[in-house]
Amino acid sequence: MKLEGGVVVLKPSGNRTSRPYLWALSFWLLLLIFNLFFTENFWAIEVRDGHLYGSLLDVLRRAAPTVLLSMGMTLVIATGGIDLSVGAVIAIAGSAAALLARAHCPLLLVVAAPLALAAVAGLWNGLLVTRLGIQPFVATLILMVSGRGIAQLLCGGQIVRFSYPAFEFLSSGFLLGLPFSLYVTALLCIGAGLAARRTALGLFVEAIGINPSASRYAGVNASAVKALVYVLSALCAGVAGLLLTTEIRAADANNVGLNLELDAILATVIGGTPMTGGRFCLLGSIIGALIIQTLTTTILAQGVLRPATLVVKALVVILISLMQSPAVRAGMARMRAAL
Repeated sequence: MKLEGGVVVLKPSGNRTSRPYLWALSFWLLLLIFNLFFTENFWAIEVRDGHLYGSLLDVLRRAAPTVLLSMGMTLVIATGGIDLSVGAVIAIAGSAAALLARAHCPLLLVVAAPLALAAVAGLWNGLLVTRLGIQPFVATLILMVSGRGIAQLLCGGQIVRFSYPAFEFLSSGFLLGLPFSLYVTALLCIGAGLAARRTALGLFVEAIGINPSASRYAGVNASAVKALVYVLSALCAGVAGLLLTTEIRAADANNVGLNLELDAILATVIGGTPMTGGRFCLLGSIIGALIIQTLTTTILAQGVLRPATLVVKALVVILISLMQSPAVRAGMARMRAAL
């Protein structure tokens, strides 16, 4: 964004030509190479009944909800905001879907109604931020706290189980040998990438994150764009809720999606999107989500207790953030020059 001839002009940021995800990609490849030598059968792919199975496919399948959340989270953070409510939206969407599935409603309704609820939740966040001027951290914290209560009210405080094969196909089905959830995730990621880089949406998001006042003078409706990204974030959470709910064939409002908002934020940061907003990298966020799941799988495969994964995740975030830091890279360049 710059001033030309007295007119504010929106221009793509340097992020469109740079590669902020390279450090994350390098670390993920190192993790995969480590597993090649130290995790038995990690790269092994087995064919059973025409379907492909293996640890690597499990990583991709289990990373799908975090990948989806990181897509929406990236756009929200790029506008200078944050969305802490995605875990609660997962619970709301999952509870609604489970109730409809148990009642054997039409499949379209079972899928569309929870997503509509998720969109309403996202619009609520957007209105709190844009119309009432509440800080995004506080605005989304409200739904983070109350959302699980809403989900538990929907379920009557119980775990709602269902049997609906057509709906369960979302997570347990296969297409051309691969889990169907991978196709759903890939389709949404491609759609998000095209919307962000082939339409004006990405440019508007960056402009608002860099300088909201200048973007307003350039004719960008900042309130509408911000509200839209919160709705998109909630919709991504809604789809993740459907995947998680069909995986266990039940709605557990108290536990489903718990702390996934933190993983989504971590994936976004690892992928090279700064928390200050203004720039974003969707591909980097996808890689960040894959790093988190690959790291979790690797740690458990090595016999380390699950609570320790939190410590290792923190160390990885610190390491990758340091590698992405301009100050650290400048220092490394000076050391190389001195040597």
